[in-house]
Amino acid sequence: RSVKQAAGEALGPAARIAHIIPCCLILPGTLSGNPLAMVAGIKTLEILDRPGAYEQLDQRTGKLINGILDAAREAGHTICGGHISGMFGFFFCEGPIMNFEQASEKADTAKFARFHRAMLEEGVYLAPSQFEAGFVGLQHSEEDIDATIAAAKRAFARI
Repeated sequence: RSVKQAAGEALGPAARIAHIIPCCLILPGTLSGNPLAMVAGIKTLEILDRPGAYEQLDQRTGKLINGILDAAREAGHTICGGHISGMFGFFFCEGPIMNFEQASEKADTAKFARFHRAMLEEGVYLAPSQFEAGFVGLQHSEEDIDATIAAAKRAFARI
């Protein structure tokens, strides 16, 4: 089966795709149309179609962000954040944060920079800006989540 056939099967009939992608839209980019990227995308869709995949993703992401928020508060830091499915974010300020304007006005970016550096020292790589989202994947195990929360506790104690 060719990548083109697999993409057609994964994405569906052209009439349905027309609702997603306008007829004249060109999507340039490093991986646009790359056969390896197409196969990876199709495989991802197959994995996400497995029963319980989204529930597992939501549970693990919730455990991670709640663990980070709890660890920060236990160490005396003001923080707010949340998640949806596998995406999470947090800000060093009182919440809730509802938009970028609020985040840019309230968030303590200097504290985030110190936390980011402390997490790197713990071996955990987070996005380098608190204005970016973090992501949990299905390959992240419960042990990975627990280790990240433990690293966050140590990092919060140092900043």
